Amino acid sequence: MAIIIPVSDYDSMDELIKEIEKEEAAIVITKDIRKYRKPVTMISGLQDRKDLKDITKQLKTKIGTGGTFKEGQIILQGDHRETAKSLLTQMGFKEEAIEVY
Repeated sequence: MAIIIPVSDYDSMDELIKEIEKEEAAIVITKDIRKYRKPVTMISGLQDRKDLKDITKQLKTKIGTGGTFKEGQIILQGDHRETAKSLLTQMGFKEEAIEVY
């Protein structure tokens, strides 16, 4: 399936590439139990993005929790799988490309 995006809608080639990457990303959101039986939300599939630190910061701020970007994954303290999915959808990622386990 070819994606046709009018080039005139974007100011630069970087913006066009970011939009295409958002549509093609396969994002997986899972819950893991860490030390002292504390749950964490792990988001993977975004490791190729250049604005990953910004995405991590936005998620942490909007959810109101601690977290980090480590080893190609966003790790948020607590179980925030559904909230993270809805926030990523609001950021422009396709809901169909996000899997929650």
